[in-house]
Amino acid sequence: MTSAVVTRESPWPVAETVSRLEAEIERRGLKLFSVFDHSGEAAAAGLELRDTKVVVFGSPAAGTPVMEAAPLAALDLPLKVLVWDDDGRTQIAYTPPAALEARYALAGDLGARLRGIELVVDAVLG
Repeated sequence: MTSAVVTRESPWPVAETVSRLEAEIERRGLKLFSVFDHSGEAAAAGLELRDTKVVVFGSPAAGTPVMEAAPLAALDLPLKVLVWDDDGRTQIAYTPPAALEARYALAGDLGARLRGIELVVDAVLG
């Protein structure tokens, strides 16, 4: 069975890691849908949460055929990368494409359409 989550360490603080992800997403011509600032929203509600952000991005041209073939894939699309502070170490986590391929029984080139997440993270982390 494929691991449900890939977690890697970033050498940069959360804000810089998110900024580098945004720049790489733009460089690749992908769509940045949103950055969810969970820790910022927690603070606005008077709560504390370690620096935690989710970067949501993708390609409508790549994702639409996946959702057409497997409508439930819309639960995982667009792609998401979690970036958080883990006691002074920045972590990046995402669902690997192979796990999504298996989850939605994607055949042929449909699974390959989800591999952009690894390309973006690899480019940022080197």
